[in-house]
Amino acid sequence: MKGIQYVLNDKDERVAVQIDLKKHGDLWEDIYDSIVADSRKNEERVSLKDLKENLKGKRKSS
Repeated sequence: MKGIQYVLNDKDERVAVQIDLKKHGDLWEDIYDSIVADSRKNEERVSLKDLKENLKGKRKSS
């Protein structure tokens, strides 16, 4: 695929990818978003209701 290159180790195993951002910048954004989401999957979740209440409280105190 043009604009995508694999980096190989000394055993010819793929260990990294180089992406031409001019050609595949949108693809990189999707990959990055997926990595960030995966890294946060075990974080504590906050309900939308609690978030709204928290934000309202901060607005009143400002």
